[in-house]
Amino acid sequence: MIKMPKIHTGKLSLISAVLIWLALLFVDITRIFGELNQLGTGISPAYSYALEILFFITVYIFYDYTINTNKNSEFLELIWRGASTGLLALTVSLIIRGLYFLLGDGRLAVDPLLRNFFYHVNFALITIFLISTMILWRKLILYQKTKRIVQQWQAFEIILLISMFFVFFNNNSLDYSFLFGMVFMFIFSISLSVNLKWIPYLTFKEKWKSILFLVIILICSIYLFFQLLAYSDSDLMFVNLTDNLFLIALFSFVFIYSLFSLLVTLFNLPTSSVFEQKLTEAINFQRLSQSIKPGQSENQVLDILIDSCMSASYADAGWIEILDSNLGLQVVHRRSIKEIERAKVQTYVETTHPFEEFKWDNPKNEYKVYSGRISQNGFSSALMLPLVTNHQTFGRIFLLKEVKEGFNKEMLNIISTFVGQACISVENHRLLNEAIKNERYKEELKIAQRVQRSLLPDTLHHDEYFEICGFSEAADEVGGDYYETHQLKEHEFAVIIGDVSGKGTSAAFNMSQMKGVFQSLVQMDPNPREFMIKANKALSSCLERQLFITATYLIINTLKKTIKFSRAGHCPTLYYDAKLKRCDYLTIDGMGLGIIRTNVYEDYVHEKTINFNPKDMIVLFTDGLVEASNDQREEFGYERLRDLIEDHHEKAPEEIQKLIIQRVFDFIGTNQTLDDDYSLMIIKFL
Repeated sequence: MIKMPKIHTGKLSLISAVLIWLALLFVDITRIFGELNQLGTGISPAYSYALEILFFITVYIFYDYTINTNKNSEFLELIWRGASTGLLALTVSLIIRGLYFLLGDGRLAVDPLLRNFFYHVNFALITIFLISTMILWRKLILYQKTKRIVQQWQAFEIILLISMFFVFFNNNSLDYSFLFGMVFMFIFSISLSVNLKWIPYLTFKEKWKSILFLVIILICSIYLFFQLLAYSDSDLMFVNLTDNLFLIALFSFVFIYSLFSLLVTLFNLPTSSVFEQKLTEAINFQRLSQSIKPGQSENQVLDILIDSCMSASYADAGWIEILDSNLGLQVVHRRSIKEIERAKVQTYVETTHPFEEFKWDNPKNEYKVYSGRISQNGFSSALMLPLVTNHQTFGRIFLLKEVKEGFNKEMLNIISTFVGQACISVENHRLLNEAIKNERYKEELKIAQRVQRSLLPDTLHHDEYFEICGFSEAADEVGGDYYETHQLKEHEFAVIIGDVSGKGTSAAFNMSQMKGVFQSLVQMDPNPREFMIKANKALSSCLERQLFITATYLIINTLKKTIKFSRAGHCPTLYYDAKLKRCDYLTIDGMGLGIIRTNVYEDYVHEKTINFNPKDMIVLFTDGLVEASNDQREEFGYERLRDLIEDHHEKAPEEIQKLIIQRVFDFIGTNQTLDDDYSLMIIKFL
């Protein structure tokens, strides 16, 4: 498959325009040479007109492509391109005129071939200037497109295309049809030239430059137009290319649009500074609105704020103060004033109290503006605005001017808007930081939760004489409930369940301490009373004064079928007696670990031993289970738990465990959550 080469429109149209111009020059020079030597060339003027039209079209295609390709051209750059092309055509025309001036009355001065060569050069440059400038003006006219303007311009281009072929009907004679066409094109040019919406977007400096460039274009247009008229009056032109309706229409359009642009730009000069100020304010407001991004800080927001406020108010100096809870009042940004001068002004303000109504703790400081007169270091007027987030004043901005009453109403409005937006940005920044911090806390709590779950046993020790299961759930991410087992001898097992006072991370930390105490003491194989005494002594040295731990400790001997146990302020143990087919709570006194931190604690610790039989059951739990309450604040209670065990004692421990949890949640409501950690251990003897 043959791959077609890519056609470059710009280069192709440029080469075509040059070749067509050379062909036009050759045809006209040949005709002139034949007429001078009375030789019949047989070349009709229609050939020249056809080549002229092709030249117009190729030049249009070239500039249409090159100008539209550069989509980022600024207004000033477009006007300069038109001015530079006009200067080129004007310069070449003046050089030719200077050359003929130097030739004087010599033979070359009247040579028709040389004259026609320079005529074709001027014709080409005038065409290039007019067509390129017309396309530049099109880009300005269509800056803010509407359907009406686009249709109007398309109609104008169609009329220009038709005017190219008008030469075949009147042979460049100035008849009534030519004059009618000129008037029509003149009126159409005026209707297009009122589209000048691009001018207000020029800065004050750009408007002065555009005025200069437009003056250059007008001068070039006037000179080249009169140059064209001079050629029309000359008898040395055998084929007149310049008395063309298309060129005359372009002259009128380029001149009228340049003149209108010049006048409107001049009239806009007095308001340029105001427009620039409003544009700057809009940009600054946008910067403040977008100032909260990843990696940015409050300090950057306040930096934008001080610059924006000083620009909007034309302030001569300013600074921002932030009230830090640790460092006090801090100056974070200062503009156009030295610290020594600022301190003097600050002292003057604190002494004379021009802003005496301002109070740091006033919840209504938001959008307040305090203005006053001062007389210090050359400054005569001052403005102060509080910086408020969430109804709390965290700072204030000072603006100073060297003139009296230098802040007008419009300035105050825009500065208040800037301050309000900056405060919103600061608050958003703080909320963002808080959200990030909360996310980090959540991740840390998830880690703590995994760590705490690893502290609870995966398997509970037992032998063939009993079954055991355990379950624990924290009210928060982490909790303070604890249970574990340990095999002391072949048929002897230690079982513990505990509950740390409080909830959350502190309870989880103390729960880990309880685990460490259990793991250490159980190696010594103490009886339940000794375990409680030693555990109280160990925990008293590490628990905070207001904290304590409740616990129940059991030693189960499956050969002797005995249970020894002690209770340290924990929930009573529920015991099901299979022979009596009845549930009762084991009664034994005991005080929580860490409540009494002396040897007196021994007087409050007791131990009890009971015998068990097959099918008997022990239920150990924490108070979060029985204290679970419903919407009427009624607790699940000990009686419901006892009745539940009596009704379902024949089931396996895992089934009973699931049933208890299900009943508790049915009682409190499926949409409710437990207020406290809850744990449960069930031991069933076989």
